[in-house]
Amino acid sequence: MSKLPAALAHLPFPVIASPLFIISNPKLVIAQCIAGVVGSMPALNARPAEQLEEWLIEITEALDAHNKAHPDRPAAPYAINQIVHKSNDRLEHDMAMCVKYKVPIIITSLGAREDINAAAHSYGGVVLHDIINNKHAHKAIEKGADGLIAVAAGAGGHAGVKSPFALIQEIRQWFDGPVALSGAISTGDAVLAAQAMGADFAYIGSAFIATEEARAVDAYKQSIVDSNSDDIVLSNLFTGVHGNYLAPSIRNAGMDPDNLPESDPSKMNFSGDKTKAWKDIWGCGQGIGAIDKVQSTADYVAQLKRQYAAAKARVLA
Repeated sequence: MSKLPAALAHLPFPVIASPLFIISNPKLVIAQCIAGVVGSMPALNARPAEQLEEWLIEITEALDAHNKAHPDRPAAPYAINQIVHKSNDRLEHDMAMCVKYKVPIIITSLGAREDINAAAHSYGGVVLHDIINNKHAHKAIEKGADGLIAVAAGAGGHAGVKSPFALIQEIRQWFDGPVALSGAISTGDAVLAAQAMGADFAYIGSAFIATEEARAVDAYKQSIVDSNSDDIVLSNLFTGVHGNYLAPSIRNAGMDPDNLPESDPSKMNFSGDKTKAWKDIWGCGQGIGAIDKVQSTADYVAQLKRQYAAAKARVLA
């Protein structure tokens, strides 16, 4: 068994909802936590920067109220994602807000910094770091991260290219701390498979876009329902980092998803102006073939739990 910090040791269900760029907001995060999974959002989704404090207050107060009203089924903790890249000129401000409101879990991406980890640890926060290979995993732990999010092939957004089998087995050869597996997970069966493989948690993103609480346009949600893995395109054009995107949204933007140019990774940019240029390009992972309707977050998590229980019973039989 992994050595889990207190914030992760007693989750109602072994799922962490991934932070969805533009899509995640307090409404979705609160619904995820109350349903029993770790809810999360990127700090950069709050625009202007001053809005982040308002959102942290909203999330904290809503979860505290739920826990007081329902002590028998407390909400899962929440997480804030920080893009640790030189183009993110809000990082220090946003991390200061996380320290002020003692955000339970910090998810760091695109760079590992000891000072960010130390800031989270100053109030007892837990840091999980996104990695796509074993080399990056070692660096993240060496710099003070508490756990890892193993981003394997098929993940939505900034995706890895490694098989989850290879990635998890290499990490588990040397690391016994918390590990979440990301990559085409959208069913309870896949959650159980992630645990059987050696991960502690499944990391689910794309399926939550097709929920009622997600801040996505209806066409985006319906495209997820109507599409499958054949409609996912891997490209680094939009952010400078390879990611998976829905082909219909690329066509709607006037481009050929089968003939996209390569981007210069050195021009990677997460400032406001850059993100606006691609706001209608929809990120998505390969696991969406199992998503057949738009539903509430509570209903989707309940579905995951039923599938998980059925899968476990089937394996034990």
